[in-house]
This record gives sequence, structure tokens and C-alpha cells, in this order.
Amino acid sequence: MLSFDLAPAFYRLAFARFLSGTAFQMLTVALGWQLYTLTNSPFDLGLVGLVSFFPMLIATPFAGLVADTFDRRRIAAVTTAASAVIVVGLALGTWSGWTGRTHILASVAALAMVRAFEFTTMSALLPLTVPRESLSRATALYSSANQTAVIAGPALGGLLYWLGPWLPYALAAVFFATGCIAISCLVTVMEQVRRAEKISIEALSAGLRFIWRTPALLGTMSLDLVAFGLGSAIALLPVVAKDILHVGPLGLGLLRAAPALGAIGMAIWLARFPVRDKAGLKMFGSVAGFGLSMIAFGLSQSAVLAFLTLVIFGAVDAISVVIRQSLVQLRTPDDMRGRVGAVNAMFIAASNQLGDFRAGTAAALIGTGPAIIMGGVTAIGITLLWMRLFPMLTTLERPE
Repeated sequence: MLSFDLAPAFYRLAFARFLSGTAFQMLTVALGWQLYTLTNSPFDLGLVGLVSFFPMLIATPFAGLVADTFDRRRIAAVTTAASAVIVVGLALGTWSGWTGRTHILASVAALAMVRAFEFTTMSALLPLTVPRESLSRATALYSSANQTAVIAGPALGGLLYWLGPWLPYALAAVFFATGCIAISCLVTVMEQVRRAEKISIEALSAGLRFIWRTPALLGTMSLDLVAFGLGSAIALLPVVAKDILHVGPLGLGLLRAAPALGAIGMAIWLARFPVRDKAGLKMFGSVAGFGLSMIAFGLSQSAVLAFLTLVIFGAVDAISVVIRQSLVQLRTPDDMRGRVGAVNAMFIAASNQLGDFRAGTAAALIGTGPAIIMGGVTAIGITLLWMRLFPMLTTLERPE
């Protein structure tokens, strides 16, 4: 039976992560549909990824150092509050009718910079909320909380946008504010180990140097960066929903939620049955499965089939996520977790956001379906290449 007997601090953190994740996913659907309605350009959808990436690239190294130096709870609370303020501006602008392409892209950039600190700090907080022996199970449950947000957020965002374009922004602001309160009340089980370092190139690059000296971390993070960066096509969902499947903003929300539906089921399964052997091969298999699911999605002409392929995509991706996050947390000392987590966050951001830009650009050049299929084929090729470049991962048994 799946046990949920973890410390209250963990559940407060998971609740805050759920609220913040739900708000962000609502914004993803609302902003994507609103921008595509305004411009009718797949390239602009890809541009959202590029606009998100550069602020995160700049902010993330500082976020890691800040998370290792100052109180992580306070940083997480301040950043969620800042997200609420930005989203209030989107709600007011949409309600009054003056929000346009520039306002949307500027808000995306501001949210990306704030979320660089939030994501890094919350990830570094997780190991402080449970004993070490419970961390693998807590990671899977934490992932399931996040994936629940990715299920609820898009569907709720699509429904609210259909009722009124400003509504998803307003509720997202409420969720961010509530998450801020939850984090402010969090009392950790483990004490944070802080390193008082001045901001310098050496301090900022410490996490990257640690990863470079740890081949297992370098291999798993770079695999996510390259395979998902060149293979993902999630940014094209507004195009698929509007022009191919003709399912409207509510249908877009359901398609956005589909990967998380598969991911949460897999995350709960992994919390009950953790990966205890052949972790490396299972991770490679999950990335190859992601590529196959993208190919199937690119060929789909039915909303039901498209939804099912995205569910499968989410399930296989969850395996890779849990293995990678457990590996990062368990093989990193606490006084380095912020900076190593920052590099991990930067890799994830690059894979997601540059992947969005790649998908949008490819769709503008060769069409939506071919762009999605090309990404899936590339992901499979990257998996095979990484098995040769990092052979130690093929023999990795456990994340610890």
C-alpha cells in the first residue's frame, strides 16, 4: 500500500508547488491561445519559449547561489508573491482590452525570471522536509503533486478562458498568493546548510563544475536538455487544437493536461514501487518512448488519439523525471543543492523553452505535423547516441 506518512513540512511544500504549478499551467493555456488568436503565427508561439529562456538563463545561476546562502523559505515566498503581482497586470490588461503581443511577451519574460528563483529554491527545499531515507518516495510524490497541477491547470485555464479571457489570470494570481502563505508557514525537518559566499564567477559556476565532475549527473541532465529540446512539440498545441483538431480553447486545455494525466499515474506508481534496479536503462527507455509518442502525436488526426498519445508521453517522461531528480538530490551535498539545482533548472528550461522555439520555427518552415514527427525521430536518435557517450548510465542500478 502507498504510504503518505511524511512530515507536515513536505505537504505544505507540495501544496505550494501544486498551487504555483496550477497557476503557471493556467497561464500557459491562456497566454498561448490569446497570443495565437492575436497573431495567428506558430512562430510567435515558439518565440514565447525564446523570450522565457534568456531571462531564466541570466537569473538561474544567481538563483542557485541565493538558495544556498539565504533562507530558502523566504525566497520561495517572495517569488510566488512577485508572480501574483505580474499576473494581476495580465488580468487587468485583458479585462480592459489593452493587452497585446508586446505585453504578453514582456509578462512571459518577467515570469520566467521570477520562476528561475522559485523553481530552484523549492527544489532545494524538498530535501529539508523529509529524512534522507524517505527522499526518493517524497520526490515521486512531489512530482505527482506537480503533475496534478499540470492536469488541473490547463483544463481549468481553458474553461475559464472560454468563460472570460481575464478569468484564468485572476485565479492564477489568487493561487500564487495562497502558495506564498503556505510556504511562509513551512517548518523544515532538516536544517539548511548555508555557505556564505560572495557573488563571483567561481561561486556562480560551482554547481556547473560539480556536475561536470559527476558523469552520472552530466549524462542525465544533458540527455534531458538535448532530447527534449530537439524533440518536444508542446508549444504547437494551440495550432493543433485550433487548426487541425478544431477543439477550441477548452480542447486545448484538455490536450495540455493529457501529459500530466499519464505522468501523475506513473509518479504514484513509482512512489509505491520505486526504481530499484536498471535505473539507467529505464531512463533511456523512457526518453525513447517519448520520441515514439511524439511521432504518433504528429500523425494523429483524431482528438481522442492525440489525447492518448500525449498521456503516454507524460507517463514515460515521468520515469525519466523521477530518476533524474532522485539522482540530483541524492548525489549532491546540501550546501551545493541550490547551485546544482539551478543548473538542473537551467537545463530543464533550455530543453522546454528552446524546444518550443525549435518547434515553432520548424512548424513555420515545414508545417506542424512534419515538425512534430521530426522532433520524435530526433529524440530517439539522441537516446542512442547518449547510450554510447555515457556508457556508465547503462549500468546504473539505483539513483543513490
